[in-house]
Amino acid sequence: MSTKNICILRRTLAGGLLCLLPVITFATMASPAAADEPERLAFRVGKVVTMDAKDRVLNNAVVLIAGGKIRRIGPAAKVKIPDGYRVIDRPNHWLLPGLVDAHNHAAGSMRDLHDYVYLTNPGLRTLEALEPESDNNKRSRAGGITTVLNIPGSGNNMSGFGSLTKLAGESVADMLIKSPGCLKLSQAGNPERYWYGVSRSFMYYNLRQTLQKALAYHQAWERYENGESKEKPAFDLFWDDFRPVFRREMFSLVHTQWYQVVMSSVDMLAKKLGIRIVLGHSTFEAYKTAPLVIAQGDVYTSNGPRQIHFDRHQRKIMGNAARWWQGGVRKLGINTDAPVVPQEELPFQAAMACYYGWRPYEALRGITRIPAETLMLEDRVGSIAAGKDADLGLWTGDPIDPRSACELTVINGRIVYDANERREF
Repeated sequence: MSTKNICILRRTLAGGLLCLLPVITFATMASPAAADEPERLAFRVGKVVTMDAKDRVLNNAVVLIAGGKIRRIGPAAKVKIPDGYRVIDRPNHWLLPGLVDAHNHAAGSMRDLHDYVYLTNPGLRTLEALEPESDNNKRSRAGGITTVLNIPGSGNNMSGFGSLTKLAGESVADMLIKSPGCLKLSQAGNPERYWYGVSRSFMYYNLRQTLQKALAYHQAWERYENGESKEKPAFDLFWDDFRPVFRREMFSLVHTQWYQVVMSSVDMLAKKLGIRIVLGHSTFEAYKTAPLVIAQGDVYTSNGPRQIHFDRHQRKIMGNAARWWQGGVRKLGINTDAPVVPQEELPFQAAMACYYGWRPYEALRGITRIPAETLMLEDRVGSIAAGKDADLGLWTGDPIDPRSACELTVINGRIVYDANERREF
């Protein structure tokens, strides 16, 4: 038995309005398609780039998949393919982990991701906006993308909670990994266009006071659960989703770009409130904050979609990822902000980062293993290792090389794109 989501509507008072918010439970039978056991697959390929902790690259290798998981990986001379496996023999191809994008607005309905009623909207979620088997998802799979964080828009300081999703499945339950999957915040840029304009000083104040209310709720429950207080707090659905954020079981992706607001994000959110944050975009002159990010120690940086910046002080065009790397930042990934940049162009964004000074292998890590760690999913995706989800891309060569193409994509052990049957582009 697998699961689907049921939405139970509850009432909560927020901002003076009576709102209906969903509570997600998982207790129904899956669709017949989801219940079918994936076929057993054996990839015999010219090169397997594992992106694992040892950075193994295996030539003339075999990867065995069964039950939606990676079962074994090794040299073709040492790994015998058992009976009952469908053999995919591509001696000139590369096999890599499915690509991961940590900043995406395209896995769901765009018209349902931009509710800018208040500057902070903590009750909103992208779960209700997910669209299984959308054209965007299909094109993304053709580009080797398998896992994304689908987040609300960036027109206010707190736009709600995002969803961690796979890009395959006939229902929301099939594609969903976790919801809520992250808290989405925005620092400067887009929110400054809110209605008649909002200064940064009020943005910082408004965001801080909202998070402080959520923190107070969490701390009250912590005292009760730890036996420090006998008074049981009143349950409040409006604030309850924040508890995993303050337990650091969930991260917050922050739309933040200029170095001034990156400094504010690190100081206010990571240092003072103790939230695990991901610096989304990290463009313009944000790389100047590299020493601060390194000193904090627990901050991930996701760069894109702009890969270059004209530094007026030095009168040079700078590669953003390269400058972060030169500054010592190693938790560095690449994102598209799709559909700002089409999701399937994630590898091309990494290639641009290399053209402007970054390292090709690190860029490849920046669209696989690092964003998997960013999304707190490294135990499931981002590398090829026994026991992990069978999310793979079969490429004609290095994905960072724009001449290469993804010819076959596997998600949860199922072939979801095959260029031999229908090439997307």
